[in-house]
Amino acid sequence: MSVTGLFHAVVNAAHTAITALATHLDPVAGSLAAAVAIVVFTLLVRASLTPLTYLQIRTERRRAVLAPDLAALRKKHKDPMELATATLALQREHGIGPFAGLLPALVQAPFFMVMYRVALNPPAGAIAGVPLTAHLSAGLPVFAVLLALSAAIAWWSSRRAVPPAPADPADPTQQAAAMTAKLLKYLPWLSVLAVAWLPLAGGLYLVTSAAWTAAEQVVRRRLVPAPLTTAS
Repeated sequence: MSVTGLFHAVVNAAHTAITALATHLDPVAGSLAAAVAIVVFTLLVRASLTPLTYLQIRTERRRAVLAPDLAALRKKHKDPMELATATLALQREHGIGPFAGLLPALVQAPFFMVMYRVALNPPAGAIAGVPLTAHLSAGLPVFAVLLALSAAIAWWSSRRAVPPAPADPADPTQQAAAMTAKLLKYLPWLSVLAVAWLPLAGGLYLVTSAAWTAAEQVVRRRLVPAPLTTAS
């Protein structure tokens, strides 16, 4: 099976699963059954990624513990290539994979594409009379609520993504990391623009997924210790 064929098969499977959920929820949720099914399906998928999130948190905790050793390496190796090699060796010695922190995002990327396709042709349903296929201009009151929720989550997430100041401002590696962290701080606001652009079903998925991500941030801040610093 080709990659395109596999993608369509996954989209059809997701659509079938959401439709089946909506059918089971119809006696309880009525016209909201399809919307609730999208929320439930999104939560189930995000919950299935919890092991990857655990690996990400474990990696962050180990990196925080290794902060003094990494600082020592930066002082010892002035050449960027030597520093990168020594850093990878230290991380590998302590069981830190180079891509462990990116796994959840990498897995969520194809899921977002699948849900985007499902959102373009969602199961029949509506929220307060606004069809799930409607866009912003056709369902402003409902979209206003979603946009407000999305903006609140983005504001909350961006405030907690404040990057730490580089320990050595003259270090190019730390400067690059700080710049990347600053850019990631504004990433949650892209979901607000996406909610305004996507049909209602897509906006519902994004708000649900963003709320889950915000909850993961709370857990991560509680489980990951602050990086240790060494006296200069």
